[in-house]
Amino acid sequence: MKSIESEIKDLIKKLFSEKKIEVFIGYENGTLPLRTTPYFVSPNDDLDKLAWNRFCSNNLAVYLPRVVAKKKGGNSCKVGILCKGCDSRSVVGLIKEKQLSRNDVFIIGIVCPGIIDTKKILSEIKSSDIEHIDEDDENIMVKFKDGKKNFRKKDHLYECCINCEFTTPFVYDTLIGDGKSSSNTITSSQKVAEFSAKSRQERWQIFEQELTKCIRCYACRNACPNCYCKECFAEQTKPKWFSVTNDLSDIIFYHIGRIFHQAGRCVDCGACVRACPMDVDLRLFTRMLVDEVKERFGYDPGLNFEEAPPLTTFASDDKQEFITEPS
Repeated sequence: MKSIESEIKDLIKKLFSEKKIEVFIGYENGTLPLRTTPYFVSPNDDLDKLAWNRFCSNNLAVYLPRVVAKKKGGNSCKVGILCKGCDSRSVVGLIKEKQLSRNDVFIIGIVCPGIIDTKKILSEIKSSDIEHIDEDDENIMVKFKDGKKNFRKKDHLYECCINCEFTTPFVYDTLIGDGKSSSNTITSSQKVAEFSAKSRQERWQIFEQELTKCIRCYACRNACPNCYCKECFAEQTKPKWFSVTNDLSDIIFYHIGRIFHQAGRCVDCGACVRACPMDVDLRLFTRMLVDEVKERFGYDPGLNFEEAPPLTTFASDDKQEFITEPS
């Protein structure tokens, strides 16, 4: 990881010196163990703070529309951004939905080995006990005052990383890494498959049970690159779709609206789940839609600029049994 960090720093320094970018969005180590935070770098900032490790979980694409809009004072503006496979797909989606242009962004693709779920590690230790963290290809080594403990990386990945099919970005200006990844690559999770196999009533009960934990903080919305509306439907007053309360009916209305807005757009990055302070398993429902779109339309979002999203097109052979033969 240290060699990749050095490669990133050298590349950003070169891009700044050649005036190819005005700002770079990457990562720096967080103030808490096992965490990183987004780092917005200008030409005179400290590049040594840039980090790359197995805790770089944020989908940085969420910041692009705002950063590009803020920097649009001159004739040309280019924001550099470090993109894992899922992040790059989000960038492609933003460009296809005309939230920025391809000329606005310099995509530095990085082959993602899978991101470590910090909560899985912290469930086994206390963060206040940690003195030092190191890693090799297979393990995270956490040192304490009175010893150390090794954690196997493949056993502590985020669920979306375990199921990731696109660890290497498809769209980039330059790529860091060899195009291979050590993370597992299966098409969907057992949990989602089991949920999908349940009856409609059982699925609704699980949906309600999960959403009783929601406190309407909108962290899921704010972390999602697809949620870029200047005024969210959840906060509109003309028309007013539903009330801003913690009543379960209002919570359900909000989540159904947001989840279905992701159909054909969600890249399964897991940003909404990581942002949720109440551990609502939103991915259980968004991933079900990802699989449904894949099955019905053979479509994976964010892989190229040419293919139109399925919900913006019509084909005479589209399946319509949900209309003609409702279950």
